Amino acid sequence: MKLAEELDTIKAGARMAGVLRKGDVVTLSGPLSAGKTTFVRGLLAALGHEGEVPSPTFAIVQPYEALELPLWHVDLYRIEDREELRELGLDELGDQGVLVVEWPERAGIGAWPEALALSLHIAPDDGRALTAKVPASWEGRWPPR
Repeated sequence: MKLAEELDTIKAGARMAGVLRKGDVVTLSGPLSAGKTTFVRGLLAALGHEGEVPSPTFAIVQPYEALELPLWHVDLYRIEDREELRELGLDELGDQGVLVVEWPERAGIGAWPEALALSLHIAPDDGRALTAKVPASWEGRWPPR
C-alpha cells in the first residue's frame, strides 16, 4: 500500500480501528521516522482517543486503557535483552485488549506468531510503503476497507 503523505498514514491507521478485536497483536517494523507512531496516532484517534500520542520509546509501554477497546502501544527499540520483555508482562496485556508493538524484531523471531505484521518503509519519493504479513486469524480483515 502506498502512503503518499503523512495524512495517508494516519488514515491507514484509522481504517484498522474498525477491524481490531480483543486479543489482537499488530507489529510495526521499519526504520526510524518511517511513520510507525503516526500510524498508531490514526488508529487511536479512530478508537476515540483524544489527546497526544507520544512515541513510547522511553516509556516502552504507553497504555490507553480508557478506550472501549483497550490498547497498549509498545516500543521495543531500547530493549537489549529479551529477559526485559518478561518484566513488561506483554503476554498478559494482549488478553485484555490490543497490543501494538513497534520494533518487534527486538523480541526475537516468532514472538507473536499470530500478529498482523506490518512494515513501513520510506519510499524514494519520501512517501511511505506499507506491507503486511497476514496470518490466518487476520484473513478477511486485512486490508481494512
